[in-house]
Amino acid sequence: MRPLTEAETRAVFEKLGKYIGENIQLLVDRPDGTYCFRLHRDRVYYLSEKLLKLAASVPRESLVAPGTCFGKFTKSQKFRLSVTALDFLAPYAK
Repeated sequence: MRPLTEAETRAVFEKLGKYIGENIQLLVDRPDGTYCFRLHRDRVYYLSEKLLKLAASVPRESLVAPGTCFGKFTKSQKFRLSVTALDFLAPYAK
């Protein structure tokens, strides 16, 4: 599990921007804590920083899903949004 690169972050935020507009900042800085996006096996996960610290002690091979899957990168490096992200995007939709 690693942080997103600049190009990956841009691809994810462009896709999210189509659905929630400028509310991306509200998705990251929530009242119940700070959340972040991490890449694990070509999938982008949305998880709290508290959970991120706990997941750091688990080996990469044993880690199945560290948070909520927001989507995945295809082999051509395009980002595809997943259905599991809808519960988190719906309150901020335009």
